Amino acid sequence: MVKSLAFFQGKVVPIDQAKVSVMTHALHYGSAVFEGIRGNWNKKKNSMYIFRMKEHYERLIQGCKMMMMDIPYGVDELCDITIDLIKQSGIKEDVYIRPLVYKSEEMVANLVLHKLSSDFTLIIVPFGAYIDTDGAIECCTSSWRRMDDTIIPPRVKISGHYVNSILAKTEAVLSGFDEAILLNQDGNVSEGSGENLFLIYNGVLNTPLVSDNNLTGITRDCAIKIAQNEFGLKVVERSIRRSELYLADEVFLTGTAAHITPVGSLDNRLIGNGNVGSITKNIREIYLKSIRGDNEDYQEWLTEVKV
Repeated sequence: MVKSLAFFQGKVVPIDQAKVSVMTHALHYGSAVFEGIRGNWNKKKNSMYIFRMKEHYERLIQGCKMMMMDIPYGVDELCDITIDLIKQSGIKEDVYIRPLVYKSEEMVANLVLHKLSSDFTLIIVPFGAYIDTDGAIECCTSSWRRMDDTIIPPRVKISGHYVNSILAKTEAVLSGFDEAILLNQDGNVSEGSGENLFLIYNGVLNTPLVSDNNLTGITRDCAIKIAQNEFGLKVVERSIRRSELYLADEVFLTGTAAHITPVGSLDNRLIGNGNVGSITKNIREIYLKSIRGDNEDYQEWLTEVKV
């Protein structure tokens, strides 16, 4: 039997009981950090495979440090809480796991982080495709620029800074596109609204520097490892100009929610022939097989949970 549960204030409760006050600091100021973790259901093995859970929680703890948050759990304990909640929930389909650490003080008109209490909560929800397409998506360059590290550090997932991504994504969708590509303040390519970006030209895989204000992506790291280990591709991390994307052989986006998503056009200009490129296709196939426990070569990325 599937149950809608949450880990809230130190215990597992029905999700409709996991509520905070309208006075909560995080609600007013975005003073929270979060992660998005995929749990991929393998029907043949009757198991849930959590994708790179430890690395996600390590990044969550980094975010807590940035936001001066203290919680009574380490990475191993957070992993144990997640496994237990999945088992108790009984969900047998793909899920999105959302841990959140937030300033729980019931206080407004207080623009500081220190001396404010923090809490940890966790929810698990069924989750399918992030972008509903089997082919290559259509993107536009956003008029909104990616925030700089000197404004809000983008290398961790701070709740408040996602307004930047929300504005860009909303603009793109209302204009008839699937996704937005953001440039940084120098005009270099940063990332999608919720994904890292890769460009392929003459058989070389290029991706923006983390210093170009993108997230230190975990799926980004997987794509690099697959490209190098499986296909011997050269991977270059460097600054990329917008015009380079128009002339690329292939472009794809990576993220926990988006997996590996091919880009067929940018600003109404076809990338390659506008379809899923061969290199992108090969990397994606290995990645999708790996995250469901069907590739022995990348089992270290997975935590198996029998539900």
